Amino acid sequence: MATPTLLSGRYRLEERIGAGGMSTVFRAVDEVLERPVAIKLLAEHLAQDQSFVARFRHEALAAARLQHPNIVQVYDSGFDPDSGRHYIVMEYVDGFSCAELLRDHRRLDIEQAVAIGRDACLALDYAHRAGIVHRDVKPANLLVSRTTGVTKLTDFGIAKAAEQTRITQVGSVLGTAAYLSPEQARGEEVGPASDIYSLGVCVYQFLAGRLPYEYGSLTELALKQQQDEIRPITDFRPEVPEALDRAVRVALARDPRHRYARALDFAQALEAGLTGRTTAATAALENQATRVLSAGAVAGAASGATAANADATRVLAHTAPGPGPVSAHGGGPLGEAARPTRSTGAAGAPARPARRGARRLARAVAVVTVLAALAAAGVAGLAALRSAQPVERPAPVRAPDVQTQIDELRQFLRDWTR
Repeated sequence: MATPTLLSGRYRLEERIGAGGMSTVFRAVDEVLERPVAIKLLAEHLAQDQSFVARFRHEALAAARLQHPNIVQVYDSGFDPDSGRHYIVMEYVDGFSCAELLRDHRRLDIEQAVAIGRDACLALDYAHRAGIVHRDVKPANLLVSRTTGVTKLTDFGIAKAAEQTRITQVGSVLGTAAYLSPEQARGEEVGPASDIYSLGVCVYQFLAGRLPYEYGSLTELALKQQQDEIRPITDFRPEVPEALDRAVRVALARDPRHRYARALDFAQALEAGLTGRTTAATAALENQATRVLSAGAVAGAASGATAANADATRVLAHTAPGPGPVSAHGGGPLGEAARPTRSTGAAGAPARPARRGARRLARAVAVVTVLAALAAAGVAGLAALRSAQPVERPAPVRAPDVQTQIDELRQFLRDWTR
């Protein structure tokens, strides 16, 4: 069906200015009020989904109640009977999206990045206090006025409407994947902290010229969000104030409880970070995250090592005679005391091959278990060190060479089983 030129006898479409999977956006004129507007024309296939249409209209009404200088105002929504198309009428912003800025410049001026982030924070803070979560914060939804330089957040409502209908398949998530919070990528219920994370990704990209995580699929992204540490922005752009870098990375904490409680706190942290200052909220959240991660690392390493030593003691005590348990911490690569000795029978003759093979296997299992515990303790300790973010950047910490330890273990087993 051809695109209509006049909707409901009132809105005249003039120029297409954007398009996506769910809608096309036009610059238009409200011929009744004689003012420019933006019209979001919903895709034809969505008009057939009555569940989506009902939810969309409900969310559009909620978004229309958001009146804030940093939010694109929703004026109207309706259905054009001549074309069979649903639409919403919004404030027209004469400017450009942050997606266009990134496409043209890769990264933004530091002051501009902070100004955009601050404006978006103010928009989110207002919406969150009104009980509305955006769910799809990304550069394409951040519009910068050409005349005033003010940033406005757009597209409230459509994300939630799509999430709650069959438009999103089971197990899928809405939004551009790179900007999804970890909890949103897992398909969990999201709250204000998810929007703060998404905005944190935007600001990180504005400053660093790249995303926090590089990925090839949503699954890979979710894994990296759970396992990988985000590299400091200063690794890619040394002139960014460290306090600003830290403020952004607090917003990107994988645990929502370790992000800013309010978008307003994030706005204040960005402005302070620009001048090299750290807010109390940033410092408190960094310390909280550090305590939690450090406690978890120590507990995990201790329990892992204790369990491994207990397993090794049980196995070796059962298979090798001797005065007592074998220590895993003696001299040599694994300790001379940890090196199992060949067992003999009552008459001093070598044990039967079957029993000798069983003992070798049991001892190998014990050694592997102990080494795994030691490697885990080293990695966990490294994680605790890396998670700590004091005011001054810590010196780089070198990861333990786990592969070398594994190679030594393999050689040990080969030598021992000859």
